[in-house]
Amino acid sequence: MSLEIKINHIMNNFDDVSSEEFLEILDKIMLEFKSDLTIEYLKGKVQKILELSTESEKKKQCKLLLPYCDWYLQGL
Repeated sequence: MSLEIKINHIMNNFDDVSSEEFLEILDKIMLEFKSDLTIEYLKGKVQKILELSTESEKKKQCKLLLPYCDWYLQGL
């Protein structure tokens, strides 16, 4: 499955996607960034999400990062 298809799946079915799956896709999207500052910012966000104890809290924080998926799709 291509990255574009996976991102579309996440965008359309966010409630059914685990935080782990979302973060894996976000890691792949980060490879497209040209700014080291943006990459470091997102890595920090991902680390904070991984430190959370419940899946519901992780999902809330992941939802805030959905615009990066949208950005990726618009850039294609």
